Amino acid sequence: MTAIAPNNATFTTHLKTLIEYPADGVLRQVVLQDKACQYILICLAADKDISEHTAPRNATVNVIEGRGILTLEGEEIILEPGVFAFMPGSTRHALKAEENLAFLLTFSENPKAS
Repeated sequence: MTAIAPNNATFTTHLKTLIEYPADGVLRQVVLQDKACQYILICLAADKDISEHTAPRNATVNVIEGRGILTLEGEEIILEPGVFAFMPGSTRHALKAEENLAFLLTFSENPKAS
């Protein structure tokens, strides 16, 4: 995936202008990427699930719009605008969009993995 932002340059955007909901499924847009972090805008269509999985890097979810449920190591967290969630690398998690859901997913280095 090619990032929207140029490398090694200042960049600003209004994330809501980048939101596009697929008819059915998930749309991923890399907003910015460098050696340490990757910032991805995730847009899920209503009623779409992302099955349980893990990622080796630390991750944060910052909800922009919509509503859903993040299951984080068995605990259900309501996702709605303004919710911020942090997941250390290798944390089990799953998502379900109750309505169209958009969030900024940030991957960062996991010092435990080094």
